[in-house]
Amino acid sequence: MCGIVGYVGYRDALGVVVDALRRMEYRGYDSAGVAILDGLGGLAVERKAGRLANLEAELAETGIDGFGGTTGMGHTRWATHGAPTDRNAHPHRDASARVAVVHNGIIENFAPLRRELEDAGIELGSDTDTEVAVHLVARAYANGDTAGDFVASALAVVRRLEGAFTLLFTHADHPGTIVAARRSTPLVVGVGQGEMFLASDVTAFIEHTREAVELGQDQAVVITADSYTVTDFNGSTEGVRTRPFTIDWDLAAAEKGGHDYFMLKEIEEQPAGVADTLIGHFLDGRIVLDEQRLADQELREFDKVFVVACGSSYHAGLLAKYAIEHWTRLPVEVELASEFRYRDPVLDRSTLVVAISQSGETADTLEAVRHAKDQKARVLAICNTNGAQIPRESDAVLYTRTGPEIGVASTKAFLAQITANYLVGLALAQARGTKYPDEVAREFAELEAMPKLVARVLESGDRIRALARELAHVETVLFLGRHVGYPVALEGALKLKELAYIHAEGFAAGELKHGPIALIEEGLPVFVVMPSPKSRAVLHSKLLSNIREIQARGARTIVIAEEGDDTVRPFADHLIEIPAAPTLFQPLLATVPLQIFAAEVAQARGYDVDKPRNLAKSVTVE
Repeated sequence: MCGIVGYVGYRDALGVVVDALRRMEYRGYDSAGVAILDGLGGLAVERKAGRLANLEAELAETGIDGFGGTTGMGHTRWATHGAPTDRNAHPHRDASARVAVVHNGIIENFAPLRRELEDAGIELGSDTDTEVAVHLVARAYANGDTAGDFVASALAVVRRLEGAFTLLFTHADHPGTIVAARRSTPLVVGVGQGEMFLASDVTAFIEHTREAVELGQDQAVVITADSYTVTDFNGSTEGVRTRPFTIDWDLAAAEKGGHDYFMLKEIEEQPAGVADTLIGHFLDGRIVLDEQRLADQELREFDKVFVVACGSSYHAGLLAKYAIEHWTRLPVEVELASEFRYRDPVLDRSTLVVAISQSGETADTLEAVRHAKDQKARVLAICNTNGAQIPRESDAVLYTRTGPEIGVASTKAFLAQITANYLVGLALAQARGTKYPDEVAREFAELEAMPKLVARVLESGDRIRALARELAHVETVLFLGRHVGYPVALEGALKLKELAYIHAEGFAAGELKHGPIALIEEGLPVFVVMPSPKSRAVLHSKLLSNIREIQARGARTIVIAEEGDDTVRPFADHLIEIPAAPTLFQPLLATVPLQIFAAEVAQARGYDVDKPRNLAKSVTVE
């Protein structure tokens, strides 16, 4: 959540900053603002609640467009302290309007710092935790050991802060310089020719440069047009390590490509996302990870696996359980990352923790990783963001190379995570000897066939969209599944909640008779994810019984079933056919119609598919 950008260079800073904020709108926000330095002692700040368009209209009216500065910062805020209003929007300034700050995260000790400032006679103009930082920097710059030293003043304040934060500071007395610091929330330096960028996401500056530097934990950076200097919070460069990298996708990958919404484009990109996640992971007859600091002997010694994740990633983790237990006979527990460390799980050096996060910065998952490391467990990260914090703190990494996902509600990243989970399962089976090399090769070959099958599912999208428009008025939808169909049902319900704001619930179909059947009423739409009648005949017959139960009570059944499964036709008011696939891989196909359905219902109801209300793409606070 929160998009942050900083720029020092030769271009018009306002244009660079606003364009960057526009490219980061997908992160989720409720207000936006900019701060521009003109190099002549002027600092202009404009901020506005609501969408970026509100800010742009205000900028046009106030005339800041002609300010001409080449140093600037911008921010899209997702409210944590204080309502989403103009006065709480970032950037914030000190009382003299000489210093400005933008901030992502939470300053946990802001209350005593605020009292300290108020006791000193400083009047704060917002309800945010952020504002204390800018007043403290201004006070440090005016008095004491760091007086007159902008960088030292900023670092002195950063050292006092507790919590998770990315902070960018500018000072009217020091045009051409931005000071930034990060702890537990993302910050990347973009390195250009005669210009430097700071951002929470490389999407912000990909138009101008592909060369980037990932900052580590508790690191600060000072940028000018021609240089960047990375230090610790004490200002020392000794022992400070950074990770330069080249961005391997271009701006076109973050554009809509003719689609009305990014999410629709990303749904269409899923065959490529699955295929790209598989590339390079089967070499010389063996499954290989991207960054593996675990030897095969260590993989053999694990006696338990935990999977920790949030949201859609959690549903992908539930599918990992089926694959890993089936292929390795290791017990697997799947935990919501937000609950994991608070229930005191039993971990040791023989425990593998698989952490799944699209952004690699998800606060709950990051804290779960740190708790696991404290307990001496080993961590394997599945992530879509190269160099993010969770991969950096893990013992092994598998990247889902599906390109930037702009839509807040996950689609292509979810399918790529499922694919990566299967690779983890095969890697464990390979190391432990629970699958012979030819069996691993066969499973991988079947995975490689899945992108073409996903593409076939997408071909039926028009029929699903027509059904969605027909049902767009409903207020409740249920989803049922068994075995791997159960996590698919949960994901289908989540997508409909996220995008269309409809009450939706996913259930294990066997639980229907233990309570949820009370919800069934005349006309209620119920999605049912059917297993194969060939490979899962017993489960198939059980689900047919479930369908009969709900249809007898007047429900409207929408059945996702394998092509050629004629036994289900009499019980399906609407039949969505998907290609036959191995049982464990069926979720890669069955999920897609539910994504299309949710997106179309949201469009039909007039909602913004890419930016669901109250949600953020990267949730960097617990």
